[in-house]
Order: sequence, then structure tokens, then C-alpha cells
Amino acid sequence: MLLNCDLGESYGSWTMGLDADVMPHIDQANIACGFHGGDPLTIRNTLQLAARHGVAVGAHPAYPDLVGFGRRSMALSGEEIIAALHYQVAALDGMASSAGLSIDYVKPHGALYNDMMANADVRLAIMRALAEYHRPLPLMLQATPQAEEHRQEAASLGLTLLFEAFADRCYDDDGRLLSRRLPGAVHDRDKMLQQVTQLSTQGSLTTVSGHTLALAADTLCVHGDNPEGVQAIREIRALLAGN
Repeated sequence: MLLNCDLGESYGSWTMGLDADVMPHIDQANIACGFHGGDPLTIRNTLQLAARHGVAVGAHPAYPDLVGFGRRSMALSGEEIIAALHYQVAALDGMASSAGLSIDYVKPHGALYNDMMANADVRLAIMRALAEYHRPLPLMLQATPQAEEHRQEAASLGLTLLFEAFADRCYDDDGRLLSRRLPGAVHDRDKMLQQVTQLSTQGSLTTVSGHTLALAADTLCVHGDNPEGVQAIREIRALLAGN
């Protein structure tokens, strides 16, 4: 199982994440494209960091919500979503080419990601955007019990999907992430490592009520926003290597 992390989200004098500490331990870097974070110099530096460590690069586009860090839903039409994704992905794609890299996939950020999972119209617009890009790109989205339905949606447009699970988040019985407003939504270290072990060895996880939920994931989302998060990534990397 691969590890992916959202990186390159700093903007100007505002710093987000410990990218240099995280990059050596992951397989896939989801790099912000400027709409929620990621100024041009940050993007360039993050791409160079990925190249130095042999990490695959994905575009991490968002709603045009720099003030809200892309965490607020916006009432964009399908055509506006397509245009916004083309704009962001093309910018990162061009900068990646200049760094000797190519974009391997796209993972929407924040509210756009959540809306994609909850709203079929938003999901279709995102899939259309990637299918209509000059070279179709795989879409990374959350692994859920509806994975086969999502795979069929993508196949109708000639797209490939990458399914991700979350190392440190608790799931409800329907396969959705438990709201952060609820107790236990974010696992402590021991529960996180137990969940990673179960996902990697059994292809399942234990939900908030104790049920076993089958979940086939290609990649695991990890977070390196602080030193504790970076240490957790190191432990997850070591755990997966042992399995």
C-alpha cells in the first residue's frame, strides 16, 4: 500500500506542514495548485523536493477559496468546476515538466473532495475535467462501499481511479469518515497503527460501532502538519515495510 500526503500548501510567509521532513517517507505528494494554498515558489520548491526523493506527484486542486484554505463549499456549475480544474492542473503540470517530472494523478482538496464524495454532479464534473484534459489523468478518491459504482462512472469516461483510505480517521458503519465534531473521530497512535495493519493485511477496518468493513485501498492518506504527524508517518512506513 502506497502513502500519500498533501504538501506544498504554504503561501507566502504563512507556513503549512513540514514538507521536507515528510517527503522522504511517502510515495505520492499531492501538491497544492494555488487556489487554497501553494504560491509559485512553494510549488516549485515542493516539486524539486519530490524529484530529489523520487516521489510521484499529483495535482491537489481546490475551490477558489484561498482565504478559507479550500474548506468551504462553493456553488460552482459543472463547467466552472471543469475550468477550475483545468486551470490548476495545467499550471502544476507545466511547472512539473520544468522540474523533470510529470503529474501522475489528481486528488481534489478539502470541500471539493468532500462534495465529490457526496454529490454525483460534482463528481461527474471532476471526472469530466480529467477525461477532457489533454492527457487523461487518474482520479484519487475515498475508498467506500460504493467503489464499484464509482469505478463504473469513471470507466464510462475512460478514467482510472485510485482509492485511498485514511490512517488516522475513524469510519462510520456506512464507510464514511466520522465527523470531526464527534468524539473518537481521529485515532490516537495505537488505534491508527491497528487500523493501518488491518487495512494492509486484511483489506478491512473496524468501524466506530465495532463492525468490520471491507475496504480495498490503493493508497493511504497520512498527514505531516506537525512533528507528531511526521513521526506517525515514519511508524506507518516501517509497519508497512514489515508487512
